[in-house]
Amino acid sequence: MTVRVRFAPSPTGYLHVGGARTALFNWLYARKSGGTFLLRIEDTDKARSTDEHTQVILDGLKWLGLDWDEQPTFQGARITRHQEVADKLLKEGKAYTDEGTIRLSVPPGEIAWDDAVHGRISFQGEDIKDFVILRADRSPLYNFAVVVDDIDMKITHVIRGDDHISNTPKQIAAYRALGAPLPVFGHVPMIHGMDGKKLSKREGAAAVGDYQERGILPEAMRNFLALLGWSPGGDREIMNMEELRSLFSLEGILKKPAVFDMTKLEWMNGQYLSAKAADEIYPLVQPHLAKLGVNGNKDAVLKAIAAVKARSRTTLDVARQVAVRLDAKFVTRDEKAAKEIAKDPAGYRAALEASIAALQSVEWTPQALEQALRGVAEQRGVAAGKIFQPIRIALTGGTVSEPVNELLDVVGKDAALKRLASAVPSA
Repeated sequence: MTVRVRFAPSPTGYLHVGGARTALFNWLYARKSGGTFLLRIEDTDKARSTDEHTQVILDGLKWLGLDWDEQPTFQGARITRHQEVADKLLKEGKAYTDEGTIRLSVPPGEIAWDDAVHGRISFQGEDIKDFVILRADRSPLYNFAVVVDDIDMKITHVIRGDDHISNTPKQIAAYRALGAPLPVFGHVPMIHGMDGKKLSKREGAAAVGDYQERGILPEAMRNFLALLGWSPGGDREIMNMEELRSLFSLEGILKKPAVFDMTKLEWMNGQYLSAKAADEIYPLVQPHLAKLGVNGNKDAVLKAIAAVKARSRTTLDVARQVAVRLDAKFVTRDEKAAKEIAKDPAGYRAALEASIAALQSVEWTPQALEQALRGVAEQRGVAAGKIFQPIRIALTGGTVSEPVNELLDVVGKDAALKRLASAVPSA
């Protein structure tokens, strides 16, 4: 059997995390098995469906690197087909009219399936009751339209969120009435926030495109989404697309709800950023720098990116740190730095003055700068950190950065000496 799966978003809103994860699981399963990944836009809600939302969904899938096979199917264009099938069931006595609607007759007895994630799930036909498949205006209802579409598209596996479990018995009743074989159903766990409740927008229910704006890399987002409700076994966390594809299986999908942890996503993004070369990050950071009004030349920006990328979580972080190194107006002292100075203001002032004096005539290379500053510490009889930290605070406003000799090199001699001088507290 050739695997054929589909992702079927409704263009009544943007592509959110849950939908993106469903699309990814379907895509991975299709690519792993040499099958086909199809896209169906379920646009039958004409009042709420928009071309803009459709485009945003397509753009989100492209950003994640999820390519689809064949042209997308638009459900709204298939209403005549849905009507034709409903009329056939009516003619065969498997459906009946009721106040202008058409209802499917659901026979009594067990309606069950072996779910690829949850195992055997069973309902009783008596509990499902006959349901409307065509409204009085001849428009199809969801549980009927999706079955007709999935049969016509030859879908073999329906992988979707487990909020659809309650829809499945109705859909199975429709498959049976149409004499069509059932696909394999696999219902994946819901995604919760850190509090164990349904995701709020603040926690992760925002559109996938928003994460791009926040400086998340598509490869990090893919990796993170894949691990929301699926495990490759072992402790592996950082996996590229090829590794995800080769390791993915329906058996690895977990039953319990997944937890969206923004801190973990940013950590994972930082791992990917750290592994990238500065020139790969440059085009991602440049638009942020332009918005900030930073006009450093490309070489200076690349040098700054190389210095800060290992300590950044997002491309926005990179841009902000690059801005601080290239333009003094972006330096703002944080609370931790202020406390550090308050502990020993005289020592802070003395360290800066001694450093400025020592750095005036030094060759401006990381090696020479480090040697000079260690010489200052030795001369003053203090630990090197007592000299390095005041410089770090003066240049960045914070207490964490790349090694201070590298920081000085990135900022540049004239700019660094000027910043150090202006940071010396008045007596």
